[in-house]
Amino acid sequence: MARRRQIYEGKAKILYEGPEPGTIIQYFKDDATAFNAQKKGTISGKGVLNNRISEHIFTLLGQIGVPTHFIRRLNMREQLVRQVEIVPIEVVVRNVAAGSLSKKLGIEEGTQLPRTLIEYCYKDDALGDPLISEEHIACFGWATQDEMHDIADMAIRINDFMCGLFAGIGIRLVDFKLEFGRLYDGEYSRVILADEISPDGCRLWDMATNEKLDKDRFRRDLGGEVEAYQEVARRLGLLPEGLDTTVLDLDTHRKKREKD
Repeated sequence: MARRRQIYEGKAKILYEGPEPGTIIQYFKDDATAFNAQKKGTISGKGVLNNRISEHIFTLLGQIGVPTHFIRRLNMREQLVRQVEIVPIEVVVRNVAAGSLSKKLGIEEGTQLPRTLIEYCYKDDALGDPLISEEHIACFGWATQDEMHDIADMAIRINDFMCGLFAGIGIRLVDFKLEFGRLYDGEYSRVILADEISPDGCRLWDMATNEKLDKDRFRRDLGGEVEAYQEVARRLGLLPEGLDTTVLDLDTHRKKREKD
C-alpha cells in the first residue's frame, strides 16, 4: 500500500493527500493543546470522538443547506473532505460570557449575552490568534466583503441550529469556533464551512449543573476530559448508553482481542 503524502500537521489534526483530485484526508489526533500550545497533553480517544461528533454535526448542517467541506467518514479517525483554501480568520460565536471575553471585559462567566456576538481572530499561532475587526480584514485583503457577508450569515445560521440541537440534549452552547475555506470552481470560488466542530472548539455546559463538557476540562486541570467528550457523544446518540467497551483506541482494542 502506497504511503500517503502528508500535507500539513496542526495541533489536533493531520491532513493527507486524498484519493481523488480536490480531496484531502483529515486525521483526528489525541493531542490536546491550550493557550496557543503553551500547555500540551493527550486525551486518549479524543480523536475518535471528535471524528464522530464532527461528522454528525457537519452532516446535519449539510441537510439544512449549509455548504461544508465534509464528504464522508472513512474510519475511526479519518474523514474525506474537499480541499479548500482556508480563509485566515477564526470566527468565534458567543452566546454566553466565558473564557477570554470574561477576562478582558470583566463580565462574570456564565452571563447570558444580550445578543449573539461574533468575533474575528487572525489565524496565526505565533501571534496568539489576535482579535481583529472587519476593518483589518478589508484592509489586508484576508476576505472580500461578499465573503464576510456569507461567513457572518452562515455563522448565525449554524449557531441557531446548534443551540437548538444541544438544548434538545440538555447542553448549553456557550460559544464555539468556526473556520471557513474557499472552494474553487475554475476562476470562481465560494466560501464553505471547513475544519471541525467538536468539544475541542466549543464550550458546552450541562444545562442543569453547568458542568463543563469540553476542552476547558483540560485547560483548567479539571480532569475527566474523556468522560466529558463521551457524554456529549452519548447524548447525541453516537455512543450506546452505558457501554464501557466502546472502542476509542484501535491498538488497545486489538491487544485486548488478542488476549481474549
